[in-house]
Amino acid sequence: MGDVVNLKRFKKRGEREQAAKQAEANRALFGRTKSERARDEMISERTNRLLDQHRIDGGDAS
Repeated sequence: MGDVVNLKRFKKRGEREQAAKQAEANRALFGRTKSERARDEMISERTNRLLDQHRIDGGDAS
C-alpha cells in the first residue's frame, strides 16, 4: 500500500505557487518607477515613429 496523501496540502501548495507567479507578473508590470515608465513610453514612441517613417504609402504597395 502507498503512503497516505493529504490532497488539501497539495491544493494549497498549488494555489500558493499560482499566487506567487501572479505576484511576480504584477511586480514586473506595475512595480516600476515613474521615470522607468516614461523611458519605456519614450522608447515605444521612438520605435513607432521609426517604423512609420519606413512605411510605403502607395496604391501598388499591398
